Amino acid sequence: MKFGILLDHQYAPGDDLGRRIGETVEYVQHVRDLGYHSVFGIHHYLSSLSTPQPLPLLSRLVDHSGTMQLGTGILILPLGHPVHWAEEIATIDQMSGGRFVLGIGSGYRDVEFASFGIDRRTRVSRMNEALAVMQRLWTGETVHHEGKHFALDGVRCSVLPVQRPHPPVWVGANGPTGIARIARQGLPWLAPSNVRRNWAVGNLADYREQRRAAGFDEDGAVFPIHRDLCVADSAEAAFAVAGDAVRRSYGEYVQYGMDFFESQWDAIKEKALFFGSPDDIAAKIRDFADAGYNHFVFRAQWLGLPIERSIEIVERFAREVMPRFRP
Repeated sequence: MKFGILLDHQYAPGDDLGRRIGETVEYVQHVRDLGYHSVFGIHHYLSSLSTPQPLPLLSRLVDHSGTMQLGTGILILPLGHPVHWAEEIATIDQMSGGRFVLGIGSGYRDVEFASFGIDRRTRVSRMNEALAVMQRLWTGETVHHEGKHFALDGVRCSVLPVQRPHPPVWVGANGPTGIARIARQGLPWLAPSNVRRNWAVGNLADYREQRRAAGFDEDGAVFPIHRDLCVADSAEAAFAVAGDAVRRSYGEYVQYGMDFFESQWDAIKEKALFFGSPDDIAAKIRDFADAGYNHFVFRAQWLGLPIERSIEIVERFAREVMPRFRP
């Protein structure tokens, strides 16, 4: 069982980013010293919130993260060129000594695709083709490629990753079609944070069945999931600490067509958040672990919540919950 942290590096417009990034470095140092296994950054362009880009931020964190895995959760792969991504990611993998995890997704925000001049309807095929090209580039061999979206004429990647054949690739998806595609590729599916327990458990069961049917065994397989985490004396106390902040963060998504975060908030709050006492949180983890999940990536930061509260949450989890899951 592994436990990681999702950095919520999204801030109110005009906030002091130098100070916020300094807080992030200190936060990651705490997470490192508490025994967490991984730390991930998020990715958006032209956001309503001030959102530092993940690859430069993760590079800043390399020397402060110990032996933890560093990754993207997720990188919107269709918005970039595979040559750019391949060399950037290989560079970070080199800098970190082979600790990078590439979490990818196809994206959903119209403003991003429109601003890059990319037809949003092509996002899945662009993502799949870009990843395939990146994997070929990471071999170090000369690559000739003539595809639907990209063309390369006898080029070779100048920087190769430490991890061979390449860094682990996790893929995010929020629907059965995407999940089935990931299963057929034999790649880890990164389950989203805002879904209810039965959806997460049921779709993992389907994914594992389809993955096995495609010929992939589960030896060493990773089954990761994002969850929002607040540990306190009780569920009521947890919502008193972070309830307003987590709702404020999810409220930002409404403008991107996700109005269910407003209309269905009470159900999401009760069924999707890991908020509660140490016993409550341990029970939720056991339930999801019994279903197969084995790498929990927790967000304990939300819009407007002081960093001191986030540190208290990850400290209490490490002290009172994490030891219950050590071998």
